[in-house]
Amino acid sequence: MSDTAAVAVLGAGALGAAMATRLGATGHDVRLWNRTPEKAEAVAAETAGVTAVRALGDALAGASIVVTVLRDGDAVASVMSGALRQMDDGAVWVQASTVGPQSAAALADLARDRGIGYLDAPVSGSTGPARNGELVWLVAGSEDVLARARPLLDDLGKAVVHLGTGVEGSAVKLAVNTWMTAATVAVSDVLSLCDALGVDHAMLIRAVEPGPLTMPYELQKVGAMDDTSYAPGFAVQLALKDINLAATVAEPSPLFQAVRDRLNATIAAGHGKDDLAAVDFLRKPPSTT
Repeated sequence: MSDTAAVAVLGAGALGAAMATRLGATGHDVRLWNRTPEKAEAVAAETAGVTAVRALGDALAGASIVVTVLRDGDAVASVMSGALRQMDDGAVWVQASTVGPQSAAALADLARDRGIGYLDAPVSGSTGPARNGELVWLVAGSEDVLARARPLLDDLGKAVVHLGTGVEGSAVKLAVNTWMTAATVAVSDVLSLCDALGVDHAMLIRAVEPGPLTMPYELQKVGAMDDTSYAPGFAVQLALKDINLAATVAEPSPLFQAVRDRLNATIAAGHGKDDLAAVDFLRKPPSTT
């Protein structure tokens, strides 16, 4: 880290909390704000370098970078419509929430009207990569604004993919999340096929790992599914939000509808806040013990 100025992180959900933790560990002065203050305070109580603030203005005062990690476009617009007026003139807004390209364009307009540097910058990766500084940034914005934010992005991520100057980051992020979600549902169904064929799941992994079909993320999901380990990473309810976003910009497809149905069924079974691996819950018969 080369800049000791304050960083404001707005949003203390799973990803925002992980980002704040990583930034605190790498020497940044982090102000963490959340609409439910207790969530930010719980993170700050366990994290060096992170201060929870209840007033939005206290998070923004003197901050050179403001990172938004909120649920959706409406939440970001609601917070930032007032926050932009309180940001320092030279600050950069790194918009890391998954909001889709339409909302990202509207948010960029808010920043432009205020004269604030803006990056459309969602990430590929969830809480674990965020804590370890291994996120992949999917960034759209001007080169000069990106250069100002680059030290912070590098502390949080292993790669910065500069995709354009508009809202290409949000467009690519939506495609990435849809691919990831559909693949995870497919993995669960393939495990059902393995069970019907009498194929051990470890044998499937051994067959796939050496070749071009390997997908490390999905192989991790096989382990989580077999262990019934659904600790929050990328929550089912957030995956559904993104699939619904995709449906607003693409022609409906039987695949997307099947994935949406599976996510809705998983949420109905009480797993909305659990990791996406919980889509496999429906494959397993209920316990009789």
